[in-house]
Amino acid sequence: MPAVTRLLHTRYRVNDLAASVKFYTEALGLVVSRRHTSPRGAQLVFLATPNSVEEIELCQMPPGASPVQVQPDLTHLAFEVTDLAAFATEAAAKGYPLSDGPTTTGSGSLIAFLDAPEGYEIELIQRAK
Repeated sequence: MPAVTRLLHTRYRVNDLAASVKFYTEALGLVVSRRHTSPRGAQLVFLATPNSVEEIELCQMPPGASPVQVQPDLTHLAFEVTDLAAFATEAAAKGYPLSDGPTTTGSGSLIAFLDAPEGYEIELIQRAK
């Protein structure tokens, strides 16, 4: 049976594409890799993550589409950071304070969360040394 070969991207639908792109680039340091309009008229922005092949696709549907309403704890993206305290300080200075944590896990890692626009949650993980 044929199998998939790798994950290419994950899509998150948003109401305000500009605000979401600003958050992912300013708070997390992701880089816009490309933009285009889909055949259905949606505005798409792909974001590259350092040291990852997979991308994040942000999608804003054309005018008239129903708005996004993200349910709490529906989904989140997790990113590894080398120094959670330093990351949190820098993110807060840019207007993106932690929404939860830091918390030490059973394995000794530190985790914390940021709230992205539209209600998506971002997990930050500093692995145990």
